Amino acid sequence: MVLLFFLAWIIFNGKITWEIVLTGLAISAGLFAFVCRFMDYSVEKEKLLAKKSGRIVKTLGVLLIEMLKANWEVAKRIYNPKHEVEPALITFHTDLKTDYARTVLADCITMTPGTITGELQGDAYTVHCLDKPLGEGLKESSFVKVLRELEAED
Repeated sequence: MVLLFFLAWIIFNGKITWEIVLTGLAISAGLFAFVCRFMDYSVEKEKLLAKKSGRIVKTLGVLLIEMLKANWEVAKRIYNPKHEVEPALITFHTDLKTDYARTVLADCITMTPGTITGELQGDAYTVHCLDKPLGEGLKESSFVKVLRELEAED
């Protein structure tokens, strides 16, 4: 996080001099100390985030790929006048353990075209699908697999 604060400082200044770098390092360290003290953050959380950064990037990659595939599927349904769309509400349960992973899964489903998470109660999801086949396999989707990997790192 110190690095992000420092990069923001450099970007906002628009140039690099020794004074700007030293002032930026001091301000970044001070902001990090403030965040640790008053916003329930710690160096341990920073280390865990760094450890998980590869999996987080992988999760974002999976999201991007799934969004592209879903865009293609939705476009095919829209532009094919012979295809009759069959909207559906699908309910399924997941074995994800943390509230964070469950919420990320709900968000990933909603960000994927053709599906919207309508409700999340515990481990039960209710998802509205533009077309019934779009909702098949949500329980064992690539999102769930990547989020299980993220949970396993804890």
